[in-house]
Order: sequence, then C-alpha cells, then structure tokens
Amino acid sequence: MATRTLTQDRLKHLLCYDADTGVFTYATPRSRIRVGNVAGHTHKGHGYRQLNVDGKLYLAHRLAWLYTYGEWPSDLIDHINRDKTDNRISNLRLSDKYLNRQNCPAARNSTSGVRGVTWSHIHQKWHARISYQTVRHHVGWFLTKEDAIAARQRAEELMHAHRPV
Repeated sequence: MATRTLTQDRLKHLLCYDADTGVFTYATPRSRIRVGNVAGHTHKGHGYRQLNVDGKLYLAHRLAWLYTYGEWPSDLIDHINRDKTDNRISNLRLSDKYLNRQNCPAARNSTSGVRGVTWSHIHQKWHARISYQTVRHHVGWFLTKEDAIAARQRAEELMHAHRPV
C-alpha cells in the first residue's frame, strides 16, 4: 500500500485551525472525540504540540504552515517568541538551522543569563562571543557584565539576520 502525503485539503477536512490562537480543533467526529474538541497534546520530552492525523504524528507548527499556506515548510519553522506551544501563524517563520539557533535562550547553567556572555574565572572578566553559522567570533573581555551584554547585543545587530525577542 502506497503512503500518501498529507495535503492541505485532507488536513482541512479533518481539522480546523485558528490562526489567531494557534489552536487546532476537530472538524469531523472520531471515536470518543467530538467536533470542536482541541486536537493534539504537548509532548513531555521536546515540548512541542503534536497531533495524530491519519495515524501519523505531526508537529502542530508544521501543520499550521501547511493549513495556512497550502504547502509543507521547505525547512525549519522558528517560534519567534520561543514558546514551543504558541502556534499562531504570526509567531511562526521559515528558518534554517543557523537562524533557528539565533533564537534560542541562554543555557540553564549560564553564568550571565544571556547567550554568549560568560564569566571567566581565569581572566576574572566577562567574555562575550557570538556564533555566526559555524564560526564562533570573539567579541571581547569586559570588566562588567552589563558591558559584555551590550557588546554581545551590538554583535547580534551586525551579524544575525533576525534578533531574538
């Protein structure tokens, strides 16, 4: 049996999508599911909403793109506000892996709370750096965290195609 690719028509037959809220609801009844019930769930591991459509799991943000634009996204989709469950079409944009990485928050163990700014015990200064595609660039050493953050932000404005929110 040949597998078929989910189309916009099939998706719209099964689900309704509210572009202003980012929520999918059922458009056709299924066993134990009524029309209008919210579809999908948030995956505990990766945190994205996902839905089962015709026996296959899909990420909700990719379905939102298909539903709205009639074609599968050509690459990654970035959640502009970094909320993996916020699938409003206004919060989604096409991205590649480099642009998508620019919109990641600081690591949980960050010493500064800001991406690319860390405290160096060896130098007793704040170090600012930025990555662009696969290259890490040294921004500078700073006596204050505020100066390092400001320098990192200036580097973002120069190097990154879009600024994180």
